[in-house]
Amino acid sequence: MTYDHVIVEADGGSRGNPGPAAYGALVRDPVTRKVIAQQGRTLGIATNNVAEYSGLVAGLELAAEYAPNASIEVRMDSKLVIEQMAGRWKIKHPDLQPLAIKAQGLAPFGTEWTWVPRAQNSAADALANNALDGIDIPLTPAPAGSSPTVAKDPSDLAKAIQGWGPQTEPPTQLIFLRHGETPHTVERRFSGSGGDNPGLSDTGRAQALAAADYLSRIGGVDALVVSPMRRTQETAAAVAAKLGLDPVVDENWREVAFGDWDGHTFAEIQQKWPDAMNAWLESTAVAPPGGESFDLCARRARSARDGLLARYPGKTVVVVTHVTPIKLMVRSVLQAPMSALFRMELRPATLTEIHWYADGLASLRSFNVQPALV
Repeated sequence: MTYDHVIVEADGGSRGNPGPAAYGALVRDPVTRKVIAQQGRTLGIATNNVAEYSGLVAGLELAAEYAPNASIEVRMDSKLVIEQMAGRWKIKHPDLQPLAIKAQGLAPFGTEWTWVPRAQNSAADALANNALDGIDIPLTPAPAGSSPTVAKDPSDLAKAIQGWGPQTEPPTQLIFLRHGETPHTVERRFSGSGGDNPGLSDTGRAQALAAADYLSRIGGVDALVVSPMRRTQETAAAVAAKLGLDPVVDENWREVAFGDWDGHTFAEIQQKWPDAMNAWLESTAVAPPGGESFDLCARRARSARDGLLARYPGKTVVVVTHVTPIKLMVRSVLQAPMSALFRMELRPATLTEIHWYADGLASLRSFNVQPALV
């Protein structure tokens, strides 16, 4: 198919600035809104601006390959890149000049340069963040027999083995505590945000006290963050009383929303919504009817995590949350596929500890640890 006009959306980011960086780029048909081609790649250590320019170059290369001779509108949320490419701002930084020259050579005469708010550039942003999290993002359309486009520097493998090399700064230690048991937990019912919002059972309250006692014995906790849902609030209250900390509520740590499925068992959903269930199991981009996809939940959980790393560098933070956000954190650290979410089992009131280092890498220290009931 040939195209007369296409939209290039691009973004890039660095966790550390400079730090581990990646870009995302896509080419879109402005009429049908269909994505013609997309790509996400890691860059090693780079700055935000270098990552953004790299995304622009990648998007223009995709346009040249999949929509040759088409006119182009570039949309990015980077004011710097858009203003510089439009010729209104000077390009002074030496790291950006070669990338800008390359982009200028790829952009056809008359290319439109449009700044958009970040919310309108979410697709490119997701490609970049998924690349950083190790999710394979194949070139679309992917040539037969091609390899995923997420590329990693082999030297990064050695860096990823944390604990073997010297660390100049202490890691930020996040201890994730799943809430205690609820009536829905016992009956194995879907229980997400926006549903019945049950509280803890008697067993769940005992589990919360056991977790609080365990955390008080290990000591050294600097902050307590909690999802706004009732069962996490009640679990966090037990921890707060033991540690003498005031819980900080963060909406982004809430459970994924299951929509119409909330309160139903797996068997009931399979019987009532068989097609929707099959689609949900096949792709983490698919949401339950009226609910939220795992991909969207991953995006907000990643934002919540990044906020903690920025706010509490080198500190120890307990996060009282739910099954899905914790699994997403573990999957991210292990760079496992999103399908790994269906292969992890997390019991109520268990602790999972992850250390994040200043260079952006992380290590899983413990998973699904359940303190003995007191």
